[in-house]
Amino acid sequence: MRIALLTEGGYPYPHGDSSVWCDRLVRGLDGHDFEVHALGRDERHRDGAWPALPGNVRRVRTAPLWGPAPGSDGRRSGYGRRPRRRFGEHFADLARAVCAGAGGAVAEGTAGGNGGAAAEADRFADGLHGLADLAREHGGLPAALRSEQAVRLLESACRAPGALRAVRSATPADLLTVAEQLERALRPLSLDWYGDGTGGKTSGLAAADLCHAVGSGPAALPGLLARRLFGTPLLVTEYGVRLREHYLASAAHAVAPDAVSAPVRALLASLHGNLAREAYRRAELVTSGNTHARRWQERCGADRGRLRTVYPGMDASELTEIGEDAGRKRPDPVLVWVGRTGPARDLVGLLHAFAEVRRAVPGTRLLIAERPGGPAPERDPESARYLAHCRALAAQLFPDEAAGPLSVGENPVCFARIGDPALPRLADAYAAADVAVLSSVVEGFPVSLVEAMFAGRATVSTDVGAVCEAIGGTGLVVPPRNPRALADACTALLRDPARRARLGAAARARAQELFTAEQNVASFRGIYLELLSRRTRPAEPSVAALPFARPPEAHLPGRWTAPAAPAPARSGGRPARAPSWARPAAAGVPAGQGRGRR
Repeated sequence: MRIALLTEGGYPYPHGDSSVWCDRLVRGLDGHDFEVHALGRDERHRDGAWPALPGNVRRVRTAPLWGPAPGSDGRRSGYGRRPRRRFGEHFADLARAVCAGAGGAVAEGTAGGNGGAAAEADRFADGLHGLADLAREHGGLPAALRSEQAVRLLESACRAPGALRAVRSATPADLLTVAEQLERALRPLSLDWYGDGTGGKTSGLAAADLCHAVGSGPAALPGLLARRLFGTPLLVTEYGVRLREHYLASAAHAVAPDAVSAPVRALLASLHGNLAREAYRRAELVTSGNTHARRWQERCGADRGRLRTVYPGMDASELTEIGEDAGRKRPDPVLVWVGRTGPARDLVGLLHAFAEVRRAVPGTRLLIAERPGGPAPERDPESARYLAHCRALAAQLFPDEAAGPLSVGENPVCFARIGDPALPRLADAYAAADVAVLSSVVEGFPVSLVEAMFAGRATVSTDVGAVCEAIGGTGLVVPPRNPRALADACTALLRDPARRARLGAAARARAQELFTAEQNVASFRGIYLELLSRRTRPAEPSVAALPFARPPEAHLPGRWTAPAAPAPARSGGRPARAPSWARPAAAGVPAGQGRGRR
């Protein structure tokens, strides 16, 4: 089977989103051939030397969604009169749907309720596919999408009746910003990834048996076009809902020093909402990593009957080697937090909770292990400032303590980075733990929590995201932003070693049953075969001679297999009748023995 893997800012780039999962999937399905179509999200995703790819990756094609569009250096300044008129019609449909805000999580309650939402979704789809046809026929869209015509049409849509209230005050600067972002989001429509090759053979997405899009944003656009042009089934997989990520980023930009204006945020949110809705509507199957993400997808327009939950697999071989009593060999109990630092992780609340734990269980220590692989400090100054604030708070709350007059004092809170000499492996962090803690206020699928379950550690976590679904009763859950409740739960487990052991053993058994890499790969192997079995691909001249290329039913004469076509008219104007053997038999009358002519 030939699989087209469509990614945005992910595989095969080294530190992209879902890169580890995609690599594990491709290596696990070594019986299938993969062709990777990757969209780069920013300057980190430049074409270059990425890690060694598996042998079943036959080709990698990349395209940037940042910077100037390929081919937009002035050689194609625009369209002629007729293509320009077509562009105006299709872009007006798309702009009206975006300004109406019928896509995404605001589908109900706008544009006349569900009926209005469906009408705007159809309008968006018509505009999108009309622009795609125009791009294939006339060499791309970048110049047209950044033209004065596009800006004026976008302005008219913002002022039209039924437009969102937030977009009616859009300024020319706002419209230029939105036009630029719109061109980048729709850049996949102008790529040369579609179409048949020469010599009767197909290439690119035309040769794929299945398109697997990792995300419902721009990565799904090539799959939508391949489905419309070639009938290729589309599978959408999201372990972090793309639309949810956009909403969170938009909320952060609203309070940033260089805040984006409200009309720009509203228009971009509607654009991504409409993209997600169209991908969910057209995909044969939509998979998510947990029920929390599945609820987002359903709210954004996905059909419940085409949704499936496939938990993300994890290679936990080194974690399962940790003994169940490895963390209790230290004289003092240890709480361990593992993850990437940031305000959403609420380390400040964890430090205040730890102060309560220290008063209840003297001698307890806290290890904050920062996970590698995140953005560099210069690229993510907010996380760097937050980590510095947490270090200063720990020094203020917990002065260095010494066990005796001749010993050197040390702080009970230890900040370390996994991979450094003090903490070389991830397994070393969990091996030192008596209790693993998750204190986030925003979380998707809790990877660190599942790692602690593989390590056989009892957990205390906040009730966010898919936490309750992941632990399934094998750990303690408390409300977010509640340091007192977090401290009480940690204290209860530290004082009861037998309970910790029972919860840790149950957590390990649950993780090995649901969250292994083998389980994930087996699930997608079955999904690929299921979608391929549903596909009805028209016979091609190049494959007509292959055995079993057409089912036996295709050789039967009559209307059951032949496509309907208008019958030729006689000279008198009456349509000619088909022979009696080709007409279906009437009820109770054998074929060929129908009524005679009057």
